Amino acid sequence: MKKTAFHAFILLLAVAMFSCKQKPAEPQRTVKQYSIDQFYKNKNIFGGQFNSDESKLLICSNESGIYNLYEINLDDGTKKQITDSKVESIFPVDYVPGTEQIIYSADKGGNEISHLYLLSPDSSVVDLTPGEKEKASFAGWNKDKTAMYYLSNKRDPRFFDLYKMKIGEWKPEMLYQNNDGLEINGISWDEKYLALAQNITTSETKLFLVDLKTGQRTEISQPDFPGIYTASGFSKDGNSFFYRTDADSEFMYLVKYNIADGSREPIYQTNWDVAFSYNSENEKYRVIGINEDARNKIIVLDNATGQEVAFPDIPDGNILSVAISDNEDKMRLSVGTSKAPTNIYVYNFGTEELKKLTNSLNPDINPDDLVAAKVVRFNSFDSLKIPAIFYKPINASADNKVPALVWVHGGPGGQSRTGYFALIQYLVNHNYAILAVNNRGSSGYGKTFYKMDDQNHGDKDLMDCIYGKNYLQTLDYIDPDKIGIIGGSYGGYMTMAAMTFHPDEFKVGVDLFGVTNWLRTLKSIPPYWESFRKALYAEMGDPFTADSVRLYNISPLFHADQIKNPVMVLQGKNDPRVLQVESDEIVNAMKQNNVPVEYVVFPDEGHGFRKKENEINGYGKILTFLDTYLKGSGENNTEMKQ
Repeated sequence: MKKTAFHAFILLLAVAMFSCKQKPAEPQRTVKQYSIDQFYKNKNIFGGQFNSDESKLLICSNESGIYNLYEINLDDGTKKQITDSKVESIFPVDYVPGTEQIIYSADKGGNEISHLYLLSPDSSVVDLTPGEKEKASFAGWNKDKTAMYYLSNKRDPRFFDLYKMKIGEWKPEMLYQNNDGLEINGISWDEKYLALAQNITTSETKLFLVDLKTGQRTEISQPDFPGIYTASGFSKDGNSFFYRTDADSEFMYLVKYNIADGSREPIYQTNWDVAFSYNSENEKYRVIGINEDARNKIIVLDNATGQEVAFPDIPDGNILSVAISDNEDKMRLSVGTSKAPTNIYVYNFGTEELKKLTNSLNPDINPDDLVAAKVVRFNSFDSLKIPAIFYKPINASADNKVPALVWVHGGPGGQSRTGYFALIQYLVNHNYAILAVNNRGSSGYGKTFYKMDDQNHGDKDLMDCIYGKNYLQTLDYIDPDKIGIIGGSYGGYMTMAAMTFHPDEFKVGVDLFGVTNWLRTLKSIPPYWESFRKALYAEMGDPFTADSVRLYNISPLFHADQIKNPVMVLQGKNDPRVLQVESDEIVNAMKQNNVPVEYVVFPDEGHGFRKKENEINGYGKILTFLDTYLKGSGENNTEMKQ
């Protein structure tokens, strides 16, 4: 019996082994590759303000090649273009209450000196904040919707004062002169109190309420519990003030403050950051946005019952923002996925109907040819778990290894999230794996993680990126010898720091308007950053002190002779944050050392790209660069200027 059973077992094992050996490899699926032009025939859409009778939504789209204003009719879903700018991008603020007039914002060539404009139905436009160097931003409507609040630095380029303009008159009236340079975080509905925030460091703020009649200032932040404190609005009855804080907690939570007696009540807390919160017009609903592991989670609470309002789930949907209509029966949702740009939906609370109003993905693109983002984690050099967003090409396999890029977000203190970015999908569609690393110092993972890169930039946070590369090398479908690094702004700095201080780690680097000289950048920050300047210096270092030695040591420009692998640099001429001279200088230094370098300068862009033709040109050249120097062998030093 034992022998027979043993023989039977061996026979079954042999059959199983034979079956495994004979099992055919899973065939690769045909994936259509799309051009950069096809990816940028997508529409970037955002906004979504209801008009007075709630029959239309005001949105912004770049389908014309540049951002313009459009209206969507909620009954039939038709869309009408409202502006036809050919030069400057136009961004919506809101309809003027009780009228068909529109307030919008625009700057010049990406210089970030934005003005507020009044657009009338006859297409006439009035610049409401016409100061040549005046930077202005909308701050809300008053309680009875007869006036607009806004912030402006026309009095002093360093500080933003609070102004009021009555609808129809449009004459500025100063409500608060901001001599202390604090950040104005909101005004109460009865115009009695102003919320002011003081940046101590990038991980600590103080929050105050100021009585506008007496000037008395009350600190809302608690000195015994330092952290971030930021306003989330006032109640309509004037009794309560809401704020978010991470005091005595790893994550931001929502608090209700009783103005009369100073008592506090936590309203909502979870194990992720409460990213934003506000009440609807008549306070029937409270909207709470949670940054849950690199994607938004939206909760709508019924204030009367405290119960969560249920509405349909949107698969792979990242709800970026919502707006509830003034009569509180409709809600606009801006929803993005990792496989499609943001779309606008409207939800009816009464009928529970969810209606999609836009289709932003180019119909020539099959979403099945794109990839969904996946959250992964890997161990860094000190065993710290580092979160990342991973995009794997569909046909990548052990038999079809692909090159990869470590993607580094901006900041410091930013976060890569699971939403859609055409450049990432374009590169993945062309068989480049992307690992978007949320290195230590990134937001969204608790205040301890957030503070880990303070006064340590280009060191441990950069090692996280290198260990991201090491993680990629453990995946059997990644070519371990073909891994590059790419990033914008602070991510551009990290790219250049990797290419400079760890020249053997990455085969190529792509720097999008990145810092290369911290001494110059920190000395030349725009004047309207004054309220944030000391906090930034506390995190990065003060260039006017002994910190300048460390800032010199971590600046790639001063060590450019160490760069040896190919680099591509993209830069906007009008960038007020990272001046073009920084990119000019490091490109020249690399050329002098015979390092392959490609350089693209955009004369009509600032800190980032807004025009489709520039995105098509610049991002298309990134793929050509990668195909040449990462996939291929690469030969010539090249300079490309737009």
